[in-house]
Amino acid sequence: MIEMIAEWGIPGIFIISFLASTLFPLGSEAFVLVALASGSASLPIWVAATLGNTLGAITNYYVGYWGDKFIFSRFIKVSPEKRLKAEQLYAKYGAPILFFSWLPIIGDPLCIVPGVLKLKMNRFIFWVILGKGFRYAMVTWMFNYF
Repeated sequence: MIEMIAEWGIPGIFIISFLASTLFPLGSEAFVLVALASGSASLPIWVAATLGNTLGAITNYYVGYWGDKFIFSRFIKVSPEKRLKAEQLYAKYGAPILFFSWLPIIGDPLCIVPGVLKLKMNRFIFWVILGKGFRYAMVTWMFNYF
């Protein structure tokens, strides 16, 4: 993968960030750091990582939106209690909870639930891109600072 980042540059960061935001177990931050260490400019890396990760989150949204009954009844076993808990979380905190979609482990499923609940896409994208952009801004800032 590191060779891909070196060869593919910014498009490689976009692809890795997209895949990392779907249910694939990848950590895109390491690849962002490799790209920064190779001398690539911070802003294009930040944009590619943020957009790729946001598009991956939108993919998860549509998994929930279109696959609610099919996917969750056949492939992903979610107990009614867990589903109710997730719905209550959204009812309590609303769309701003999506700012935390960048968090490891919970971030990807956090983007599926709004699809199941049919949250408006513009609200979804606003909060997700804000959170994802924040995460990559912090990674980029920390790299440049330290």
